[in-house]
Amino acid sequence: MFPLRRNRRLRTNESIRSLVRETILTPNDFLVPLFVVEGKGIKEEIPSMPNYFRYSLDLLEKEVKELWAMGLKSVLLFVKVPDNLKDNRGTEALNPNGLMQRAIKTVKNAVPEMIVMTDVALDPYSMYGHDGIIENGLVANDISSSFLAEMALSHAKAGADFVAPSDMMDGRILEMRELLEEENFVNTGIMSYSAKYASALYGPFRDALDSAPVDLIDIPKDKKTYQMDFHNREEATRETRMDIEEGADIVMVKPGIAYLDIVRDIKNMSEVPVAVYQVSGEYAMIKAAAERGWLDHDAIMIEQTTAFKRAGADIIASYFAKDIVKLLK
Repeated sequence: MFPLRRNRRLRTNESIRSLVRETILTPNDFLVPLFVVEGKGIKEEIPSMPNYFRYSLDLLEKEVKELWAMGLKSVLLFVKVPDNLKDNRGTEALNPNGLMQRAIKTVKNAVPEMIVMTDVALDPYSMYGHDGIIENGLVANDISSSFLAEMALSHAKAGADFVAPSDMMDGRILEMRELLEEENFVNTGIMSYSAKYASALYGPFRDALDSAPVDLIDIPKDKKTYQMDFHNREEATRETRMDIEEGADIVMVKPGIAYLDIVRDIKNMSEVPVAVYQVSGEYAMIKAAAERGWLDHDAIMIEQTTAFKRAGADIIASYFAKDIVKLLK
């Protein structure tokens, strides 16, 4: 006798499928990365990220108002720093009138309720394209961590709601948390890139900010001495547990689609919300395949971002956020 339970009854049509659906995307799931440049009236497309742009501050204001009207309530800011302002120590990162600091104020003035998160790493400011300070041919951990804490404080003073250290230096979360507390920024949150892998998927992002490591003989040619080895799984939970103990309010896995096992592992052990970053290479691959007619752009976009949430992500940083919200509506 055929089994009495037929699972296909719950797949008969879209109405019943939507009624019993386990994972549902909403605008509240998304964090929108934004790239900022100096100048005025600038909205320039990033060649390796079709239909994604760098904005000058005046057009950044317009963009965040549009995002808010769509129901997108949080942004993650990155800045493209002119070459003449770059050095080994990232000095410009602490400029109270620097591009990041002005970008934070621009967003907060335009939409005070918008949650503003800021990238904390030295690569946009470094003449070497590394996330920390180079000493004796190596990325120096402790001096970099201290500088990054000062950078986070500068962002907090400018009005950031959360600082988002993406550098993977050991101990930097504790240094940031202690300094923010000492300076009475007790409500400034930290979203830590806790499990950030040394991935080949970051290329378009580095094009967007001109922040790739420079190819010099006497310094590391890549970021494998501080970003995680993609062969490792259990290491991610160790890194994340340490960040939570040091004061992280949100933890992140980066990249996304090839690391769903890591998202689930961290969700299972984490006491704080878990974010995932659908990175530039993931975005570019979908765009390129769709342009050639090899994939249905909207279908794969929704499928992959749904997979992040299904795996356990509470927050999805994605360059597709606007496109997805338009589809959801």
